[in-house]
Amino acid sequence: MIAPLLAFLFGLLIGSFLNVCIYRWPRDLSVVRPRSHCPSCEKTIAWYDNIPLVSYALLAGRCRHCGARISVRYPVVEAATGLLFFYFVRTLGPTPAAAKMCVFAAALVALIFSDIEERILPDELTLGGTLAGLAFSLAVPMTDQGVPWLLGLGGVAASLMGSVLGAILPAACLWTAGWLYQKVRHREGLGLGDVKLVVMAGSFLGLYGAVLTLMWGSVAGAILGYSYIRATGKDPATYELPFGAFLGAAALVVGMAAPALLP
Repeated sequence: MIAPLLAFLFGLLIGSFLNVCIYRWPRDLSVVRPRSHCPSCEKTIAWYDNIPLVSYALLAGRCRHCGARISVRYPVVEAATGLLFFYFVRTLGPTPAAAKMCVFAAALVALIFSDIEERILPDELTLGGTLAGLAFSLAVPMTDQGVPWLLGLGGVAASLMGSVLGAILPAACLWTAGWLYQKVRHREGLGLGDVKLVVMAGSFLGLYGAVLTLMWGSVAGAILGYSYIRATGKDPATYELPFGAFLGAAALVVGMAAPALLP
């Protein structure tokens, strides 16, 4: 039980860093400099005001200097990342497979909240995540290796090919659907960032996992997104749905249920 608890604490720290990424990368800002500061008064945040979960609670969600409200997104991201790290280490043990899924979960959490807030899926997370997924396939065998096996591949080659096919094929289908929509409706209905997110998900989950992510994310986006638009009275023709957030949430579900879902 010690390893999952340590993973939870480490996840809180990673979640704190993800909050920086969520705010800065969509704005093309460095995540290294300057140090964390209040967006309202621009005062540097002291280390004791930057402790995950604890500082937010002690400050009652407000800046110590100017009293400006701190977004609830900060503790939510920290808690979500910590709990996901706890889950994967508890489920998979302190193994390379758990490390792989923790990296995947951290990227998805950042992408989900970045898309919700700014409608942007940073390349640092999607393309960088794809490279990480391909690299992990060399050390952690992919469970979804049906097509590589049919091609006569085995071992590391099959694992890498499973990651590559998972990254390419479902994303190509999504891109084609978006291209056809634009040709028919003469307006963009899908961002390239959504396609890149599916590429990243496939590099971690393989072909079957990426297909499930695409299916579940599309269904959730259609049902929940349409319900939200109707409930808030927004114009369906102009409202930009954060589709990437639905894809990211679906990928998280697939990743958490992978032992039961993936062949």
